[in-house]
Amino acid sequence: MKKDNTPNGSAGKRILSVVSIGSFLTPFMSSSVNIVLPAIGSEFSAGNILLSWVASSFLLSAAVFLVPCGRIADIWGRRKVYLWGLALYTLASLSASLSGSIAVLILSRILQGAGGAMILGTGIALVTSAFPPGTRGRALGIVISATYLGLSMGPVLGGLLSQRLGWRSIFTANVPLGTIVFALMMWKVKGEWKGAVGETLDRTGSLLYGLALAAFMYGLSLLPYPLGAALVLLGLAAGFLFVRLELRLEHPVFELRLLRGNAVFAFSNLAALINYSATFALGFLLSLYLQYIKALTPQQTGLVLVSQPLIMAVFSPLAGRLSDRTEPRTIASLGMGLGVLGLATLSFLNARTSLAFIVGSLILLGLGFALFTSPNTNAVMSSVGKQHFGIASATLSTVRLIGQMLSLGITQLIFSLLMGRAQITPGSYPGFLLAVRTAFLVFSFLCAAGVYASLARGSRR
Repeated sequence: MKKDNTPNGSAGKRILSVVSIGSFLTPFMSSSVNIVLPAIGSEFSAGNILLSWVASSFLLSAAVFLVPCGRIADIWGRRKVYLWGLALYTLASLSASLSGSIAVLILSRILQGAGGAMILGTGIALVTSAFPPGTRGRALGIVISATYLGLSMGPVLGGLLSQRLGWRSIFTANVPLGTIVFALMMWKVKGEWKGAVGETLDRTGSLLYGLALAAFMYGLSLLPYPLGAALVLLGLAAGFLFVRLELRLEHPVFELRLLRGNAVFAFSNLAALINYSATFALGFLLSLYLQYIKALTPQQTGLVLVSQPLIMAVFSPLAGRLSDRTEPRTIASLGMGLGVLGLATLSFLNARTSLAFIVGSLILLGLGFALFTSPNTNAVMSSVGKQHFGIASATLSTVRLIGQMLSLGITQLIFSLLMGRAQITPGSYPGFLLAVRTAFLVFSFLCAAGVYASLARGSRR
């Protein structure tokens, strides 16, 4: 049985193939869920804040479990944790498709998030274990391209399925997909990879970490009410205790010393955090805008939104190969700069904005995301030793999910301040448009700050 060894060429290709298919699943779900939010809101009479929790409950759950799952994978085996994640994700998808209330749907999304954490926290680590530094960027580019293919297909297939079969069908579609990936991992990928055999899981740190994230994000959605402020403070306090504990432990659940003593690792993760904080709410906001303001069907909305992830899928492998030959920070920083421009253009949206203008902005953003993500991922994974591949992969995935949650949290706060917690109706359209424009303006400034973090990481080599 292999333990933290680089597999031979054919084994590496099998791992890459299976992980790439698995990397399609969760982004497919995320992007397709955005398309069906108006239909879910209509069936369950849910307001804009509750609707946002259909999306963010998955992210919060995944973020809470990602770091512990990455650590467990390093100790007990990355393939094993990946398989358990696929099983849970598939069963939770079935549960979501049968939901009779929005509460059951959100609970199912939480379980999906836990399964997704096991998939996300180990997939990149498995690929990194399978490829040496000289070819790693290309392999990671392929995985990221598969991720963006999921993002690309989500709006199109999600819109088509929702329009023809109802919103539940997007969850049902994940059941056979998850089952196929599970079977391929069992059949095609043999052996096991561990980087921390014999070490123990930091349970106290895991609980503090989960409490910090859950309290902070839920509190953010309740602002400006006093309970929201109290929960945000509780989350910050738990986060402070978590950091103090982790720095004292020999085997922490989150290796903070990697952040303190490794500038490339620290600033690359900070750049990722800012990038996702500034960009993730894009699909959520535009899906609502296109269906409510422009009166497009779910299928038409998907065809508009697909332009961004399609560009990402095409250019991510190229960006990954470039990052094998030159400094990742140069390419990634250029990508962040393009993101600033794309978000700034969307801050001018109004009821008369043409679809061509929106598609052009999405293409610019897609190119920026592609140039940023693959090189940044390569920089993160190449900045640590192989014994930390699992926790580095989980850290990067956690940073991504925290950024995505913050993006939706900022959106929830802007909605709450500018239009309250009511359903989106024709009477509330002016407030809704103001909230959308404000969000994109805030995100463009946030993304500009990310350019500095990307440049400040220093040289990988």
